[in-house]
Amino acid sequence: MKTIYTLALMALLAFPLSACNTIEGLGEDTQAAGQGLENAAEDTKGY
Repeated sequence: MKTIYTLALMALLAFPLSACNTIEGLGEDTQAAGQGLENAAEDTKGY
């Protein structure tokens, strides 16, 4: 029975840890989009 609880706990902890890469990737994509917007604004400033 203790083994089942241990495996369940490991499975529950694995999900948040695997999501870190997804959140990190989202942050990088958001940063790249902001940089692109900033570059477009600089290009169209006109002075």
